[in-house]
Amino acid sequence: MDKYIVTISRQFGSLGRSIAAELASRLGVEYLDRDIVEETAKRMGQNISDISNAEEISSAPFLRRAFPLGKEIGLRDSIFEVQKNIIRDFAKEQSGIVVGRCADFVLADHPRLLSVYIYAPVEARLANCVDRLGMEEKNARKMIADVDTAREQYHKAYIPNYKNPFSGRDLCIDSSRFGVEGTAEILEHIVKERFYD
Repeated sequence: MDKYIVTISRQFGSLGRSIAAELASRLGVEYLDRDIVEETAKRMGQNISDISNAEEISSAPFLRRAFPLGKEIGLRDSIFEVQKNIIRDFAKEQSGIVVGRCADFVLADHPRLLSVYIYAPVEARLANCVDRLGMEEKNARKMIADVDTAREQYHKAYIPNYKNPFSGRDLCIDSSRFGVEGTAEILEHIVKERFYD
């Protein structure tokens, strides 16, 4: 069977990471998420926490503090370039799932790609943050707004003609309707129908 890649972009609190992990388990493939941050830090000789803090923050106040004199833009661009290479290396070697980091754009020329966007209503995402992640409601509301904004800015910075998170995806799924296992089951069926002989 030829290699295939599933990219999963998601709203904060929509359980996209959990869905990716469940789908990877069902399909027997690896998935890249936080591993990208670790490998980026390794390749760039930076601390993992620095890369993690910097990668999706468009306004990047952290970077301005850590790297003054305008170097923050160069670092952010360098992080993106390194992550692009990590994602492409992964896709060349095996079938798998890549979470976030504009992977659908990075792998747009991959012949066997399924790009998925996981979303959910704000109240459902808030419940996930409070019930599953143990966050306080006030903090969860702020995180949902802040992370969604940061991800939107990140996409606008690196994807030409970016419109909104729903455009250009093969599939958009409201995870609040199906849950983690149900969403993963739907995606498993689609992947097998599309890519398996």
